[in-house]
Amino acid sequence: MSDEPKPGGQLTRDVGFGWFRRAAGASDTTMCPLAPQADSVKTARDVTRTTLQQWGLSELSDDAALVVSELVTNAVRYALYPANRSGDRPITLTLLRIAPHVLLAVSDPSDQAPSPVQPDFVSEHGRGLYIVETYSQAWGWDALDEGGKAVWALFRTGD
Repeated sequence: MSDEPKPGGQLTRDVGFGWFRRAAGASDTTMCPLAPQADSVKTARDVTRTTLQQWGLSELSDDAALVVSELVTNAVRYALYPANRSGDRPITLTLLRIAPHVLLAVSDPSDQAPSPVQPDFVSEHGRGLYIVETYSQAWGWDALDEGGKAVWALFRTGD
């Protein structure tokens, strides 16, 4: 992973969560622990909309809320807690602002990589990562030093 984003703001999956986490200042970071339950999706949407509004980035709210919904849904649905680590680390929503970008990340204790599937538009499931890819500039996932992973989506602001 590189120490800086690509020149000209051309960020790719090579940059990722770790670089943003190190580079964002405290006033440009919002973190929200979430329980592994369905109503956490609404909480994550609300936190995302409120944070973007506080940052003066309301124009990203709809797309970001949709993407966060999918990331949290996947974490709740697929990132089951290992039996020996039950409850020690929640799912965590992190929003990081480094102009002209905002990174939304959802971390969970599972080490299992997200696995995009070809979306079945008739089924109720299987479109989450397709939606994330469609609405964000880039997305990816990073293994965390403390275990688990962070799945992230990058947005470019109007700045």
